Amino acid sequence: MDQSAWSEISALVGAAPYPVQVLAADPERAAACLAAVEITTRSWLGAVVANSGGLLIDHGWLRVLGAGYDGLPDVAAEMARGAGRLVVAFDVMGGQFAWLQAEPGVRPTVHYFGPEDLTWQDLELGYGDWLEVMLTGAMTEFYEGLRWPGWEAEVASIALDQGIHTWPPPWTSEGKDLSAVSRKPIRLAELVSVQQEFARQLGFL
Repeated sequence: MDQSAWSEISALVGAAPYPVQVLAADPERAAACLAAVEITTRSWLGAVVANSGGLLIDHGWLRVLGAGYDGLPDVAAEMARGAGRLVVAFDVMGGQFAWLQAEPGVRPTVHYFGPEDLTWQDLELGYGDWLEVMLTGAMTEFYEGLRWPGWEAEVASIALDQGIHTWPPPWTSEGKDLSAVSRKPIRLAELVSVQQEFARQLGFL
């Protein structure tokens, strides 16, 4: 198995400015996932799937999907539901990162569905470039408006299949100050579903 892509990723994990946990991969599940997504370990996504159950970045705030681990789904499972999008990561607030081809003939890029505005934004980065910037410090600025004092311990304490639900939600004017809202852990799948439904009701999807 070609480990060149994983060597690059491992180096970034070791040098990351915040904690990164590499979840153990089950070899059989990883092989099945690689086959389902039709990628090789020469790609960054393939290397993540083959060598990890997923990556937990910055105290678990960002959960990058790999071969799946203890409630964290694998990339192939998310592909089945994706409607043209391959979901490659979730954040603890219910945000989603999806790799998709925005237009025919252009390279796929990573898009972000954010809980603060309930819309998809093209980050204009391929998967490898996106993962590199997330591992090298971009998360601090990217999530600046979605954090509150003491978030690190709160986020690290919840299960991999949980996210943090806030009320009022962050897409409302009343919910922008995350230190002043009600926060509680709920199933991540439920949190994502609720946000998608709000987005549909508001005409964003």
